[in-house]
Amino acid sequence: MDNDLVELGETISDALDNEIVEKVISHGELTITTRADCIVKVLTFLRDDSQCKFSQLIDIAGVDYPERTQRFDVVYHLLSMKQNQRVAVKVCTDEETPVPSVAGVFSTATWFERECWDMYGVMFSDNPDLRRILTDYGFQGFPLRKDFPLSGYVEVRYSDEHKRVVYEPVTLTQDLRTFDFMSPWEGAKYILPGDEKAEEAGEGEG
Repeated sequence: MDNDLVELGETISDALDNEIVEKVISHGELTITTRADCIVKVLTFLRDDSQCKFSQLIDIAGVDYPERTQRFDVVYHLLSMKQNQRVAVKVCTDEETPVPSVAGVFSTATWFERECWDMYGVMFSDNPDLRRILTDYGFQGFPLRKDFPLSGYVEVRYSDEHKRVVYEPVTLTQDLRTFDFMSPWEGAKYILPGDEKAEEAGEGEG
């Protein structure tokens, strides 16, 4: 285990004893779990403390666990150029409870939070511009949720008739098929397409 990460974890947990729920070192990275209402305080400490100096917010990622009451993890990935270290900070929330925005701590969070809202529907209170950023303005649903259909709800195409882009309900080009995944060379109990010609040729040779 990386001693530097262990020391970093101890430094953070000592300073934020009431805010840190859990800290784990896995795959060479320290992950800290905190309560959503503490996220601004935690990220501010990680940015400003002389032993941390996590001055760059690399990304804000969402993770969906539909079976949980608090179905979403929001994960903040931070980089310290001074310490040459990374840390991930994680909070949990549900579909209705907003997470405090950290745009006041890292200005880049404004767009990252918009992306997390657009893809997962996670709300961020006090974000100055919380609106869709990747999907269209009229898009329905949140495409990275586990319960969002793979085919989506609408499809987009250019209409020669209307001379513009139109939205239509998704239409599949074929019905869903079932596959038995049986090897065609081992034990098939039926004649595979094309094999009937080989059968006919064999009968003619006899």
